[in-house]
Amino acid sequence: METLIVAERVSKRFLIHHNQAHALKSRVMGLVHQRYRQRTEDFWALRDVNLTVGRGEAVGLVGRNGSGKSTLLKLIAGIYRPTSGRVLVRRDATIGTMIELGVGFNMELTGRENVFLNASVYGLSRFEVERIYDAVVEYSEIGHFIDEPVKNYSSGMVMRLAFAIAAHLDPEVLLLDEIFAVGDQAFQDKCRRTMKRFVEQGRTILFVSHSEKSVREMCSRVCVMSGGQKVFDGGTDEGLDLYDRLARHEATT
Repeated sequence: METLIVAERVSKRFLIHHNQAHALKSRVMGLVHQRYRQRTEDFWALRDVNLTVGRGEAVGLVGRNGSGKSTLLKLIAGIYRPTSGRVLVRRDATIGTMIELGVGFNMELTGRENVFLNASVYGLSRFEVERIYDAVVEYSEIGHFIDEPVKNYSSGMVMRLAFAIAAHLDPEVLLLDEIFAVGDQAFQDKCRRTMKRFVEQGRTILFVSHSEKSVREMCSRVCVMSGGQKVFDGGTDEGLDLYDRLARHEATT
């Protein structure tokens, strides 16, 4: 199997600022009382994560909120840079992403303008965008709202347009984060059919989801994340069983 993505001992640290003072009064209080002083805390979203993904794999990333799965996806997408370690993506691999609702969209622009803007970020020429434009609009089911500013869209409409663009970029790798959290059931079913078709065509999917049903339906492999670390990498049934046990254990502690 041809390797497309490799993460080698990847860690990601964020700085969390407590008692961040902007007003003069707050700054003065911080000089007098220690509990008002600004503090900076290290938060390690990921620690020493290794992952290899081959062409044609459908991999589910599961874990509770804050486990690091979305951070890992953003590192692979190039949205974040690792604090340590490295992420390698095959040079000629085209990637479609739907990682965070509205990311890559300019909310002041119309849906039409955002299709051209978003697709151009992935290297498509204007001619290439024009060639897929009608299919994107038809798939999104937005209709005449395509000429309305995206800031007026519902979260479901934003999801529809974002997924429609990602699906029509003809990507070799599709990175998806909780795409079934918004939108109606009919459109979610359409997304599932599209993802299944991608897998059947030998495309690669990395799929972050809390939906066990969707992961079982889409993925042949599961990575379980907990506390910023990968604690399992293997079969879907075993991985989801472990995820369920971890979720029940963490909910009672």
